[in-house]
Amino acid sequence: MLISLKVNNCQIFNSEAEFSMRADMRYKRFQSNVARFGSSNILKTAVLIGPNNSGKTNFVRIIETMKAIMLGKGGTLTGNIFFENHIAEASVSFLEGGSENLFEIKYDTSKREYVYERFAKIEHDKYKNEKITNLLLRDTLNREYYAEDTRLAAVMKVAARNNILIYLIDTDEFPCLKRIKELMSSFASKIDVVDMNNIPIKKTIEMLKASDETHNKIVNFVLNADLYMEDYRYLGDDEIKVVLNREGIGDSNPQENALRAVAPLAEMLHLASVYKGVTVPSMLFDSTGTKKMAALASYVIDALEKGRILVVDELDNSLHFRLTRAIIALFNNELNRDAQLIATVHDVSLLDCQTLFRKEQIWFTHKDSENAYLYSLGEFSAEKTGVRETSDLIEKYRKGIFGALPEPDLFRSLLEVKRRD
Repeated sequence: MLISLKVNNCQIFNSEAEFSMRADMRYKRFQSNVARFGSSNILKTAVLIGPNNSGKTNFVRIIETMKAIMLGKGGTLTGNIFFENHIAEASVSFLEGGSENLFEIKYDTSKREYVYERFAKIEHDKYKNEKITNLLLRDTLNREYYAEDTRLAAVMKVAARNNILIYLIDTDEFPCLKRIKELMSSFASKIDVVDMNNIPIKKTIEMLKASDETHNKIVNFVLNADLYMEDYRYLGDDEIKVVLNREGIGDSNPQENALRAVAPLAEMLHLASVYKGVTVPSMLFDSTGTKKMAALASYVIDALEKGRILVVDELDNSLHFRLTRAIIALFNNELNRDAQLIATVHDVSLLDCQTLFRKEQIWFTHKDSENAYLYSLGEFSAEKTGVRETSDLIEKYRKGIFGALPEPDLFRSLLEVKRRD
């Protein structure tokens, strides 16, 4: 499970920003929203709310980049382009293998090399004091090198810097490094990043073609999201009765093209919905929202069944607000032990600490002329700001108390247009 993500001089964030999924157990509300593993109390869900271009998608991209780096798939950090500092920093703490772990890197974007990396264990005593023990440290900036195996410490000094150590050195030669690689790759491989503007439906198609049990889970998910649909099926070749004209299908809607682009057209033609006993091509008759729910279904089911981490950019895109809340509620449910959902949203109705979230599960992104900011509703205490779980959070957000509020001056644009006339 993801515990925290910290960045500095990375993407839109030109100073340190930290996102945390650690639960504040001083608050007793919604205990089912918290997963407990020994002394670790980790939130199952979190949402990020904020104006357009304030850092939400950048945050998702950073998670995707860290996943690629930890899996050795070529990802590299991107520094803030508006500052001369070439060192981009990121660290992720996570629960894997029965322990809390910390992976931290610094990447020189001009030299294209990793100048710092650290892997450590995080432990908490009965008084909640945190102890961080380094297992691996390669700091070429300060010429510090440490590993439990002294042979590895010596190798680190001369190893290349174009990748992190676990993908530069034969880990079979160093048991410590092999264990680190196992923990990092196991955690990173559980992360699924989905963009609702371009969500692949291929995964859902594969699950519909799988066993009856898997097929039924997908179908039930889609049917429960659409009250008027009677069935959702993957038709065999001999069942396809309607010949579709390939020209112009979905051309009037860019979102339809995005959905189609990530799965072969021939496969999508097999998807069919049943309304009032009539089987119709999903591609032509279902709404964009229904198609997105069908595409998202496989990721949600997979996450809940296998304890995966689902990161969704613009979860509420094309979905009714009740569907968005229902998806979040699935992850908050007490039956979910270790799956996580982290989503960016625009729907302010999700500012709900009375029926849906704990305060520390709601995050804001905000940007001004100097910086981009990432902060939690949990930072607004009742004592200092008067913000309580029972407060009307939507009204306080509208008044700008939490920041993260766009101030569009569209009327000025209208006046400019009229002047040109």
